[in-house]
Amino acid sequence: MKIGKFILLFTVVSSFSFLLTSCGGGGGKSKLGGGTKNTQSLSGWKANDKNGWFFSSKRKNEKSWVGMVFVEGGTFTMGLVKDDVMHDWNNTPTRMQVRSFFIGETEVTNYEYREYVTWLKYVYSPSDENYKDIYYGALPDTLVWKNKLSRNDVYSEDYFRAPQFDNYPVVGVSWLQAQRYCDWLTDRANERELMNRGIISRNFYNDPANNVGSNSFNVEKYKYNDPSLENIVNQDKVAKQSGIGNKNERVVAVNKSAQGNLVQKFRLPTEAEWEYAALAEADNRQYNLVEGKDVMINRMREKKGRNRGQFLDNFKYGQGDYSGIGGWGNDGNAITSDVRAYRSNPYGIYGMYGNVAEWTQDVYRPLIDTDFNDFNYYRGNVYQRFINEEGSPGQFKKVEDDNIQYDTLTDGRRIYKSLSGKFETEVVEDSRNFRDGDLQSSLEAGNGKTDSAGTYNFYNSPIRNWVVDKKGRVILQKDAKQRTSQISNDLRVIKGGSWNDTAYWLDPGQRRYMNEAESAVWVGFRVAQDHKGKESSSVKTKRGTNNRMPR
Repeated sequence: MKIGKFILLFTVVSSFSFLLTSCGGGGGKSKLGGGTKNTQSLSGWKANDKNGWFFSSKRKNEKSWVGMVFVEGGTFTMGLVKDDVMHDWNNTPTRMQVRSFFIGETEVTNYEYREYVTWLKYVYSPSDENYKDIYYGALPDTLVWKNKLSRNDVYSEDYFRAPQFDNYPVVGVSWLQAQRYCDWLTDRANERELMNRGIISRNFYNDPANNVGSNSFNVEKYKYNDPSLENIVNQDKVAKQSGIGNKNERVVAVNKSAQGNLVQKFRLPTEAEWEYAALAEADNRQYNLVEGKDVMINRMREKKGRNRGQFLDNFKYGQGDYSGIGGWGNDGNAITSDVRAYRSNPYGIYGMYGNVAEWTQDVYRPLIDTDFNDFNYYRGNVYQRFINEEGSPGQFKKVEDDNIQYDTLTDGRRIYKSLSGKFETEVVEDSRNFRDGDLQSSLEAGNGKTDSAGTYNFYNSPIRNWVVDKKGRVILQKDAKQRTSQISNDLRVIKGGSWNDTAYWLDPGQRRYMNEAESAVWVGFRVAQDHKGKESSSVKTKRGTNNRMPR
């Protein structure tokens, strides 16, 4: 018996020693997020050797940007697990893995969106013929508040502009407008970060020449060393912060990299990310087992104290009851509320169960095709690349002030596709229809048949054509052909309930859709970012704790 115990102990110790060796022994120090001091390649050259030719930016631990919350990825059941009483059959439960990401602590507010449109008006003045549609096309549609049998003038006139509504979620914003906001936010956040690091002068906006149309800063020009920024960017600072210690101008020019430690691109969350963040199952598990989807039961009403029984979310209780009786309201808000009016979920995210429903990145289809992919699911990929400038090797063609392209919103306004000064792109592959009823989804796929025109489509949806009438108004022309479906690539998934919805829509598994060019009084949005580096925290989170960053 003694011998057996000794052998067992030896086996355990040996296994533990092997793990230590595998995880970091014998290879020098390699902490996640550390610098490049101990990095060495197969070539034998040390990183950032001042006598060498290759330099690499120092890696820093990634931190949440202001207003963003880290969500540690994991597996979860996506979709409804309760009876589908509406028989939509568009959210059947399926197991899904989501990678770690950042998501907005709140929905984007009126104040934050006014920053955006004010910047557009300053840089792309509506009085300039080239820019006349940029500012007006980005404004929210305040007429979404109109109701033929309701007096909502105060909201139409003041909701977006009045300081009393600063911290309320912006509404009347289409998916297309929300996308443009994310692009703008990426540029402004990086602009601010580069100013803080001394790479761009803090007096950048005091020189009008820097902020007119195509002369404005964008992160694309910075990342790819566009010549237009040579007199704006402090190249010595770039070299120093990239770790380049070489005085050879040729070496510095080749290694002048701006990729390191920029603010990650902002975007809309995917449907899977949004639902995962809303469920926040870290608060509803025991070790690695989820104890049932009881989000609605646990988080809808206060359980104790003087507010016992009151709602913890902003939604419509029933016919004609949006807030409860005056002086003792159910949720206390007839329309939208301050984005932090109610407590956050266990991840520290506000407003996931009410206030406004939210746009997600995904193109809508009734089914989630997990047979093909069950990791970080997203439908809507359109792969693009920059177009090279003719006669200028290594440079990309930019959108000029006089050739800005536009999409058309449902109300007839035009929203820019890309601002001047950005790089022009071309589509390499459009995967929005992948495995949804097009030719490559059919039994005929692979038999030599092609569909370059895209005519083979299971979803025979109306085609949206715009015409300009005699008064110069842009009007949506009705499609006279007989159609069998509303499903198209222009539909985007909407998640969550709103102040205008009953509790049925508050379940994170519910999903709806709307055309990307439309807007509504009950729909807002929040932003998200990808997370770089280690996916999980090195410390197991205890039940009920909120977000922890990897370390």
